[in-house]
Amino acid sequence: MRVGIDVGGTHTDAVLMDAATVVASVKTATTQDVTGGVVTALHDLVSSAGIDRDRIGAVMIGTTHFTNALVTGRGLARTAVVRLALPATSGLPPLVNWPAALHAAIDPRVHLCHGGHEFDGRAIAPLRREELLRVAGDLEAHDIRTVAIGSVFSPAAPELEEQAAAVLLEELPHLHVSLSHQLGRIGLLERENATVINACLRELADEIVEAFVGALRTAGISAPLYLSQNDGTLMDAEYTRRYPVRTFASGPTNSMRGAAFLAGELSDCAVVDIGGTTTDVGVINRGYPRQATGEVDIGGVRTNFRMPDVLSIGLGGGSLVTTGPSVSAGPDSVGFRLTRQALVFGGDVLTATDLAVAGGLAEIGDPSLVRHLDPGLVRRGLDWMAGRVVELVDRIRVSAAPLPIVVVGGGGVLMPEVLPGDLAVHRPPHHAVANAIGAAIGQIGGDVDRVVAVDGPRAREEAIAAARAEAERIAVSAGAAPGTVRIVDVTEVHVAYLPGGRRVQVRAVGDLDLEHRPAGGPAADGTRAEAGTARGHEQDARR
Repeated sequence: MRVGIDVGGTHTDAVLMDAATVVASVKTATTQDVTGGVVTALHDLVSSAGIDRDRIGAVMIGTTHFTNALVTGRGLARTAVVRLALPATSGLPPLVNWPAALHAAIDPRVHLCHGGHEFDGRAIAPLRREELLRVAGDLEAHDIRTVAIGSVFSPAAPELEEQAAAVLLEELPHLHVSLSHQLGRIGLLERENATVINACLRELADEIVEAFVGALRTAGISAPLYLSQNDGTLMDAEYTRRYPVRTFASGPTNSMRGAAFLAGELSDCAVVDIGGTTTDVGVINRGYPRQATGEVDIGGVRTNFRMPDVLSIGLGGGSLVTTGPSVSAGPDSVGFRLTRQALVFGGDVLTATDLAVAGGLAEIGDPSLVRHLDPGLVRRGLDWMAGRVVELVDRIRVSAAPLPIVVVGGGGVLMPEVLPGDLAVHRPPHHAVANAIGAAIGQIGGDVDRVVAVDGPRAREEAIAAARAEAERIAVSAGAAPGTVRIVDVTEVHVAYLPGGRRVQVRAVGDLDLEHRPAGGPAADGTRAEAGTARGHEQDARR
C-alpha cells in the first residue's frame, strides 16, 4: 500500500491506495508549519482505513515548501556563483535582472573563471586550477556553504563543470555543489538561474526532508519517503536534498496525473484543478502533463528547466467575492481559514464556496446561512467563474480540436456540469483528492537531454537509440522495476548552427520497485547512499 499526500495552500490531502484502488482519503486544513498538517492527515488516514501501519510500503509527498521559500525570500542560503566562460560572456554577468529583494536574500558571491565550450564542442578556454583555488578561498572566508557552477554549453559538454566541482570539493569537502548541466537546458542565463535557485535552497532542503521524516516517525510510519517532482515522477529523500528545485509546480503536476488516472480512458485531456486558493489548468498527453517548451518565470527569475505547461489564476473555493460594480471572485482568498470565515460555516466573509452552495452546486456547511443571497448575484458570480475557466482552457489548447475537460480538486464544486460553449465537465470519483492520488501513483523517471552531431540517417538512429537506452538505464538505476520501464517521450530538434546537429530529449518512466530497491536505495529513515535520477550519479554521491 502507498500513501499519497499533497500540501496545498488551504488543504492537506492524503489518500491510501492499494495498487489502483483508493482505500481511504482525508482532507485536513493546512497548518502554518505545514508539517503539522501532514501528521494530522496521516493519523486521520490510518484511523479511517483501520489498517496496520506496517502495511504501508511508501509515502509520497507533494510540497510547496521550496516554492514558497523562493517567493518570500525566506530560508535561502547565501550562495556563490561560478561561471566557466572567460574570456566570453562577461557582458552579462550572473544574476542579471534578478529581483532586488531576491538578490539581497541570497547575498551572492559571483566569480567568472576561464572555461566553457563553443556550440560545436570546441573549448573556449582551458580550466585554470589556480582560479578555482582562489574561489575556494573566497568561499571559506565568507562562510559560504553552497555554490552553483555553470559552464557555456555544458549540457553538451559537462566535463568542465564536473572538474571544477572536484577542485572545490577537494578544498571544501562540506560544500553543497549544484551543476547547471544537471538542472537546465541550452541557454546559459536561464540554466544558470535555475542552478542558483537550486543552490540557495540546499540547506532548507535538509531541514524540510528531516521535518517530513520526523512527521512519518511521529505518525508511527517507517515506510520510505519520496517527494514529487515537477514532471510527475518521484525522487527519494536524498535526491530531494540535492535537487529541491525539482519540486517546483509538483502540486499542479500531481493533480493532472491524478486526474488522468481517475478519468481512465481520457489520457489526453485538459485538466482544471480548483483548490481553495488557485485554479490551475494544464494538458495531459498520454497520461503525463505537457511540458513547457520555453522559459519559465519563477519568482521573477527566468529559468529553463523542465516544468509543466500550466496556466493559473487566483480562483478557488476560498476566493473572496466582489459584488460591485460587477461580480468577480479572487485573487484574494481566506485560504485555510475557509471553515471559519465563509458564510456557510458561520463566518462573515462571502466566498466562492458560498456562491456554489447558494446556487445548488454543492452541499457544504449550512446552506440556510446563504439563503439570503440575491439569486441574480449568485448566478452572475457562478457564470463569471465558469467563463474564466473556459478562457484558460482555450488559451492552453494548441489546436482547434476540442479537448475533454476533467475537473478535480476540492474547489471543483464551483463548476457546473456544462461549461459555456456546451463543454461537458468530467468529474471522476475521488476528484477532490486527485492531487494526493497523483502523488501516490508517481513513477520513477529517467531523462536524457543531449546535443549530438550526426552524419547520415544511420548515425541519427544510433544516437536516438543510445539516448533511449540511457534513459531506461537511468530509470532502472533510480529504482524503477525493469519490466515496467517505457519511453513516454522522444523529442528531436535540429540545431541550425551546428552541422548535422540534433538536440535529442528522451524520457522514460517505470513503476517504483519497492521489493528490489537498488543498492544504496531509500531506507526507512528516508536516506540513501547514492542518487540515481539525473545525469552525473557518480559525482552526486559525494555532493
